[in-house]
Amino acid sequence: MGRQLSMATRQELVGAIGARYTAGSREEKRRILDEFVAVSGYHRKSAIRLLAGAPVAQVAAPRGRPRRYDAAVREALVVLWEAGDRVCGKRLKALLPSLVDAMERHGHLHLDAGVRERLLAASAATLDRLLAATREAARGHRRRRWGAASTLRRNVPVRTFADWKDPPPGYVEADLVSHCGGIASGSFVHTLTLTDIASGWTECFALVVREAALVVQALTSAREVLPFALLGFDTDNGSEFINETVFAYCQDHHIEFTRSRPYRKNDQAWVEQKNGAVVRKLIGYDRLEGLAAAATLARLYAASRLFVNFFQPSFKLASKTRVGARVIKRYHPPATPCARLLASQAVPEATKATLREVAAKLDPILLLEQIRAAQRELVGGEPGDAPRPAVAAAAELGKFVQSLSTAWKAGEVRATHRARPTAPRHWRTRVDPFDAVWPEIRQWLEAEPDRTAKELLERLGREQLGAFPANLLRTLQRRVKGWRQAEAQRLLFTGPTTPLATRVMSAEPKGEEVLAEVVAR
Repeated sequence: MGRQLSMATRQELVGAIGARYTAGSREEKRRILDEFVAVSGYHRKSAIRLLAGAPVAQVAAPRGRPRRYDAAVREALVVLWEAGDRVCGKRLKALLPSLVDAMERHGHLHLDAGVRERLLAASAATLDRLLAATREAARGHRRRRWGAASTLRRNVPVRTFADWKDPPPGYVEADLVSHCGGIASGSFVHTLTLTDIASGWTECFALVVREAALVVQALTSAREVLPFALLGFDTDNGSEFINETVFAYCQDHHIEFTRSRPYRKNDQAWVEQKNGAVVRKLIGYDRLEGLAAAATLARLYAASRLFVNFFQPSFKLASKTRVGARVIKRYHPPATPCARLLASQAVPEATKATLREVAAKLDPILLLEQIRAAQRELVGGEPGDAPRPAVAAAAELGKFVQSLSTAWKAGEVRATHRARPTAPRHWRTRVDPFDAVWPEIRQWLEAEPDRTAKELLERLGREQLGAFPANLLRTLQRRVKGWRQAEAQRLLFTGPTTPLATRVMSAEPKGEEVLAEVVAR
């Protein structure tokens, strides 16, 4: 039998067919017994005793295994999860060895040997399970139309997702992310994202406007900071890329210039993924405009490029197989872009030595603190471009490290993703149906304060046929409730000046009871 039934399922099966077995004929019993043995896996003699009504042995409750991951492991894991910018369990599993080593080397973390061993031995699923409660507590366009293809666009060859194969480091996809806040009018800041196909190395540049000359300037800066030579430049069909300025720059510097098919975002799947996982995760969807916002964004990217490329593991597609309508995707184990470059045979040893030297000096907590500070500045916080004294910077960094263990209690830690406070709504969205007849209703209430809103609505319906249907009851109840509250306030603070107050005060033995009733209504 391929798959055995649980004990609870077997007992339910005995209860379901036991009565039929007992009341059946000899032939029926044999047939039922054959089916029961085939389904349940019981021995034939055991099945006869069970179906004949013999008492079923009680199954002892499982005792369970002793807890392996205690509170100390969970606390350390929360700190490391925050330090890794809240990545998923699979990416965190790949990040933990280097992150723990970096934090201990810089004095941000001191783990017991047993806690460290269990933490590094935990699987990705275990990490997700341990962080489940923490994550739960922490939570809370128009299609662009183009004209006829120009001669320049026809001179730029098309490259699809399937055409990449396995290129060496240096072939990048590029895309522009607009920070318009949902309003495309006016001038606003853009982000130019460059993603290497081979390693996933990502560089982001802040552009104060969408302009070809700034794209060329960003490419010049990228060639200076990338750990490999820029060999290929693949873009979409936007006019900021498909123009004489960018085309001439790529030709002059021997950069292979290609483009995707129009309206096919999957052709640029590598950079589109980074637009969400890097840019939108850091910046959000608010509107940014002006030189000051672009300068702050540039400082944020200066810190995030090191944090993302050295301490943020990512997945890379290994193979994709189609079986009918189903597509099966296989991925390589998560690795940082730096780790992929170190493992690549196409990267020179001198470049690898430089990457190792840079990685040894980087402090992930300091980078994350700088990212958080820039995010606060983007949403209107204090400017952070002024250098801080070394003592003050160390003190701030110490406070930030201490806050990692409790940051999840406050929910969203990224200032760029926090919900903005909204003004209380005090206006109506439709005309009040009782506005014209309210003086008359008020007279009825002053004469008979005990009348309910339903009785008043029925009286209005009798006097004005069809003008006030029953679905207006809730609206009238709100108005009556407001009137009674106002009358109660007037009675308490200004004395008995209304007919209702006179009625309440005249009932000397039961004045407090009537007042309580009025307030309740």
